[in-house]
Amino acid sequence: MRRSLALVALAVTAMVALAFLIPLAVAVKEIAEDRAIADAERQATAMVPALVVTDDAESLRRALASTPAGAERLAVHLRDGATVGVSRATPAEVAGAGGRVSTVRVAGGYALLKPVALGGGRQAVIEAYAPDKDVTKGVAASWAVLTGVALALVAGSVAVGDRLGARVVRSARRLGDAAAALGSGDLSVRVTPDGPPELMALGKAFNTMADQVTGLLAAERELAADLSHRLRTPLTALRLNVGGGPEAEQSRLAIDRLEQAVDEIIEAARRPVRPVAKSCDAAEVLRERLAFWSALADDQERPWELAGADAPSPVPVAAADLGAAVDALLGNVFRHTPQGTGFRVALHQGAGMTGILVSDAGPGFADPEGALRRGHSGAGSTGLGLDIARRLAESTGGSLRIDPPALGGAGVHLWIRADGSAVRSRPRRLLRRGRAH
Repeated sequence: MRRSLALVALAVTAMVALAFLIPLAVAVKEIAEDRAIADAERQATAMVPALVVTDDAESLRRALASTPAGAERLAVHLRDGATVGVSRATPAEVAGAGGRVSTVRVAGGYALLKPVALGGGRQAVIEAYAPDKDVTKGVAASWAVLTGVALALVAGSVAVGDRLGARVVRSARRLGDAAAALGSGDLSVRVTPDGPPELMALGKAFNTMADQVTGLLAAERELAADLSHRLRTPLTALRLNVGGGPEAEQSRLAIDRLEQAVDEIIEAARRPVRPVAKSCDAAEVLRERLAFWSALADDQERPWELAGADAPSPVPVAAADLGAAVDALLGNVFRHTPQGTGFRVALHQGAGMTGILVSDAGPGFADPEGALRRGHSGAGSTGLGLDIARRLAESTGGSLRIDPPALGGAGVHLWIRADGSAVRSRPRRLLRRGRAH
């Protein structure tokens, strides 16, 4: 925008300057010519008294020499064809002078021919020479001044347009940066409205929107914290109902893990919102989440396998978001397959893409396309698990697909577009645990 405003100012001012400069330049040239011709006519008029007194060639020659122009620029053409002084006009041009003053073009300038009526019906013609240097005297300097003034006006106009554009661009850039910061999670960002009235109104609207978003998010977080806190009462009752003995130890451990998860939800909900790092190591996240789910897998006698997570695999998403997506996919395995059903998690690294495949040996999806729709579930659940993973993948330019796995059940492939490139490699087995059915 700043460059566009400067170019507009340049074009408009240049056209206006040319519209005035060209006529002024022509007028200056014509004024210089008229001045030179008028000076030549004055020189010729100065010879009229001498010509009226006498037409003697010698006397006229002395009279010509006594004038400021001299015999080099003045000449007298008598009726008998005699010429006194230096003549540059042709006889035909002198004869065609008639009874009025005329100007003809000659070599190196102009010749002014002034007829003079003498006594006894006689007539003579006075010729005054105006060289080109007199005709164009001062024209170049005047044109240079006019050009300088025009360039100064154009430069000033461009500078003013650039300053105005810089003001608008600066205000717009601040709004853009504030919007980007708000989108990245910085709810404290605000702008100081400045610039044109329209941008000031936009800045005030942005601040109002940011205040409303902050208030709504704070209310939702408080509600989430309160709802999570209410889970502690049934968890306490469940702990009391669990009997003693070694067979109840696994149930108590599961309740402990559930209480810990509830506490983390409450703490996260009440923590002020701050921008989080938008990158993590996918391999590290998978190892951490598989370590969490392995206890429940062992309780249900599910054989499981993690492959391809032995090397760092950076992805442009937050660790908490990736962990939530992995938990949603693994939670579907535990929720919708019978106990004892094995599952496998594989990490693939390709050129600019990172893939996470979660597959199981269960019954699979009855409606794969419908399972990807938000809120749709054919097994009585909320239908949000796959949607969480899909939105995470699409936020990076990736995708979520349901593919038939080698285990014969369901296979969910989460593709995340990663920064940089990585060499495609086959998944390598990192850890394998399980118990026989």
